[in-house]
Amino acid sequence: MSKAFSVLTRNRDFRRLFGAELVVFGSDWFVMVPLLVLLPELTGSGIWGGLVLAVDTGINALLLQFTGTLADRFDRRKILILSNLAVFAGVLLLFTVRSEATAPLALVAIGLMAIAKAFYSPAASAALPNVVDPEDLPAANAVSGSTWGTMTIVGASLGGVVGAAFGPYVSFGVAAVCLLTGALLTALIRRPMQAPRDDGAEPQRTSHAIRESLGYLRANPRIRALVTVKSAAGLGNGVLIVFPLIAGMHGAGVLGAGLLFAVRGAGALVGPFLLRPVLRRQSWLFPGLALSMALYGVSYLGVAVTPWFPAVLVLVFAAHLAGGANWTLSNYALQGEVPDRLRGRVFATDLMLATMAIAVSQLGATAVVDVVDERWILAGCGLITLLYAIGWRIATRRVGRPSAVGS
Repeated sequence: MSKAFSVLTRNRDFRRLFGAELVVFGSDWFVMVPLLVLLPELTGSGIWGGLVLAVDTGINALLLQFTGTLADRFDRRKILILSNLAVFAGVLLLFTVRSEATAPLALVAIGLMAIAKAFYSPAASAALPNVVDPEDLPAANAVSGSTWGTMTIVGASLGGVVGAAFGPYVSFGVAAVCLLTGALLTALIRRPMQAPRDDGAEPQRTSHAIRESLGYLRANPRIRALVTVKSAAGLGNGVLIVFPLIAGMHGAGVLGAGLLFAVRGAGALVGPFLLRPVLRRQSWLFPGLALSMALYGVSYLGVAVTPWFPAVLVLVFAAHLAGGANWTLSNYALQGEVPDRLRGRVFATDLMLATMAIAVSQLGATAVVDVVDERWILAGCGLITLLYAIGWRIATRRVGRPSAVGS
């Protein structure tokens, strides 16, 4: 792990990109945690939480193919900065949500933020290989892959504490400051965030650029397999809807729900480092990806039948350790194999499929949460992910071989 983090001490530009991602991801939690509590208090209805999550993931998924194209055509640094400022504007709109009548403005604000995040994610992922030396890319991926898990622990915890102690609007203010900090850190990065383009070439139309990336995926079964990996955990993501119910079922209450989210983040933080050796061995990559998907599914099948809450926490940790490793392994493979001129579009497709899977899973769980026992929802999500892992491994058993790597 010390070797992985040495890239932070040696590379100032990567340190700034990593810091920007930390505060941007942290700002998400300073918005979501208090907002999911505020809206039911203002409206008396729990449906608003599901709508907020659906708007956040659904809009993101719908736009990613288009925004990934822009990440390959325009300056990625400017895209990241402008995205942060647009999310900042969305956070400011949340200060107007003060009553049941103004509650719909929360969906408008979250929608604006989701649009901006759809620009941010593919640009940041595509930029990473350009701010580090090639030999540092595995370590940089392990560190970068820990940002989401780190801020799930820190951001969710602090967002809940600040929201409870000072109110949701103070928490929104903290998010706004985080976003401005992220924009500043990104502006200070000196290395180019993409390979030089041919200035004399006429810019591609968006429709042509999208067709080019889809043609690339059709011609490269290995890359096509890699962009379908994250959907496994995404289809099992409906488990988050029942986290508070699981805690209540075990008599753990609000503290138990907080612990579930915390160990989820801890698993996602540890996973990229634990399975980092797989990044150095091509022959381990596809078996490792299949194993990580299967472990996620099996762990939640275990949560569904476990009567002891400490064991539930261990299994949730294991599930998201596998999920975090899955995310980092697939990102690293894509960053190393996809040409820079296509990288933003391919990552956009990758993220689009993952977020669509998350949205479908969360909406499905929301639709049945009041009529189906939470254990069945957990078991269903776990089983879907496990079956996906088995099917994916069977379908990719040939393209996963190192000799099948596409150019």
